[in-house]
Amino acid sequence: MFDVILALTISFAVSFLAIPVIIRVAALKKLYDLPDERKVHQAPIPALGGLGIFAGFCFAALLIANFQQSRDIQYFLAASVVIFYLGLKDDIIVISPIKKFIGQVLAAFIIIYYGNLQINSMHGFLGIYELPETFSLLFTYLTVIVIINSFNLIDGIDGLAGSLGLLSTSVFGIYFVSIGNTTDAVLAFSLAGAILAFLIFNFQPARIFMGDTGSLLLGLINAILVIKFINVAGHPGVSFPISAAPAVGFGILMVPLLDTLRVFAIRMFQRRSPFSPDRNHIHHLFLDHGFSHRTIAILLLTLNAIAIAICFMMRNSGCTWLMGLLFGIFYAVIGVMYYNRRRRPRLFVTPVDQVAKTKSTTKFVPLTEDSVLQQK
Repeated sequence: MFDVILALTISFAVSFLAIPVIIRVAALKKLYDLPDERKVHQAPIPALGGLGIFAGFCFAALLIANFQQSRDIQYFLAASVVIFYLGLKDDIIVISPIKKFIGQVLAAFIIIYYGNLQINSMHGFLGIYELPETFSLLFTYLTVIVIINSFNLIDGIDGLAGSLGLLSTSVFGIYFVSIGNTTDAVLAFSLAGAILAFLIFNFQPARIFMGDTGSLLLGLINAILVIKFINVAGHPGVSFPISAAPAVGFGILMVPLLDTLRVFAIRMFQRRSPFSPDRNHIHHLFLDHGFSHRTIAILLLTLNAIAIAICFMMRNSGCTWLMGLLFGIFYAVIGVMYYNRRRRPRLFVTPVDQVAKTKSTTKFVPLTEDSVLQQK
């Protein structure tokens, strides 16, 4: 328990001290995330907060984790370094989705092949138990890549990805502490402490964003923790067994996972790349209703926390039934948001000589040249 508290404290301290320095350096070097038609912030803001998160997480994990007790943690940290450089390059020089995908596959390969991390059983979900070796490997790769991208895609407003990441890593860490798995608990709380320090500077109004460096790291570590959780919690010999372990693990990551799967489905249905940007995320729906960033982050955090509480209360129910309940809760919220969504006024631009020919009752607003507006 002392190691867990120490890891949490050290990661918090390192990140808390590093982030103000990163903000100053980003301002000096003009390393900003510039606003555009898809983004919701209005002013240039540094997007290198992931540097501070990685520094706190990596230092605490390297210092506190017991590598002799669990040798696979060195491969998890190696995969974290791959993700760190991938995200950092994307934050400074935007890279193509295919290069990001290749980097994610490389990180997944390290934790699966060298770290021996694999989903071997579905614990009765849809009547499936043990998985064939080839399908197990493919499913594990898919799980890791989807979770990595889920945190990357949910990072759209101030405080949201960090809050959800703090919640999930804390829940995983508490569970691992309860069953005496100190090494994985140290891994979880090393990231939780770094995220907690980052959120001090990220809640609205945000002074810094985590960028891809931070969001990809959150996704990778949560992918490792949830697979560890499914394999350990589903074992009947553990001190706190959970028969519906896949559903409970899914519930801990419910908001980022289900929103990502929903957005991917919409994009593919529209014959677009699943990685193409748009404004279909759940936080965009809340923004269209007029909610502030802080309110949206708290609401979605509460929704995910309620789902986690339901999962643990019904942890010994059927895995399929519990998974269906999670889908029902999430998509009921989405349905309510779509049904009550405000209709935005539509703006069209037309030449002045066409206005007289238009017989519509639509209000016409003349546009005049303004040097200040043109600069903005």
